[in-house]
Amino acid sequence: MDIFEYSFMQRALAGGLLVGLICPILGVFLVLRRLSLMADTLAHVALAGVALGLLTRVMPVFTALAASVSAAIIIDKLRTSGRVYGDAALALLLYSALGASVILISLSGGFNVDLFSYLFGSILTVREVDIWLLAGLAIALIAFVLIFYTELVQTTFDPDLARVSGVPVGTVDLLLAVLSGATVTLAMRVVGVLLVGALMVIPVLASLQIARGFRATIFIAAAIGLIAVLGGLVGAYYQGLPASGVITLVAVLALGVTSSLKYVRVFSRQ
Repeated sequence: MDIFEYSFMQRALAGGLLVGLICPILGVFLVLRRLSLMADTLAHVALAGVALGLLTRVMPVFTALAASVSAAIIIDKLRTSGRVYGDAALALLLYSALGASVILISLSGGFNVDLFSYLFGSILTVREVDIWLLAGLAIALIAFVLIFYTELVQTTFDPDLARVSGVPVGTVDLLLAVLSGATVTLAMRVVGVLLVGALMVIPVLASLQIARGFRATIFIAAAIGLIAVLGGLVGAYYQGLPASGVITLVAVLALGVTSSLKYVRVFSRQ
């Protein structure tokens, strides 16, 4: 495993594993709330933020973070207000972000190397500051899940009953939305805008095939995310392929394996 003798590969591994841990944990709550496309929506909003940063010569990470967190809050408010259905709120922000991205990219001089790195990921250029930001986000997310675990479960499966029971549904949803926006933005460096949603959704779908219980779903999804990143990074290095694409395909392969295990278990009981 001479792959990890290089400092840039060590940083790529650290950043990738943090993303592989964060995205599936957060994705469990999004998928079970039927907000699987929220990651893609926020990713396109983040792309508009990146284009704005390149145009104004401000750090793209900051503009993308501000844009994605703001969009996540707007989506949450639109969805909970009852005026717009959840999927309609996602579609509204998605298409608005796409329109803004096209205009901002054109104004900033079109596609360039920096923009492509955000679109498709550039895990080999992960910096130490990216790792520290991801580590801070991982700590914040894990602390959030541990502190509000009961509230998260209740609001995920029956928000109306949770509200009647005194659960601060609005606060929990708002914090989840903020963490979603931050996760999408910081994960762009590893898997890119176009594929960050895959790492949030596919490991969760794979986990749901074999997990028994909510906690098991979270742990298995996180494990699959870590395996996808590690396997994708090693495979990409030795085959000379884009790491983000290989990571996504490894996650898809895990989904196929868990689906097969599910059917084997069902048939064995008959």
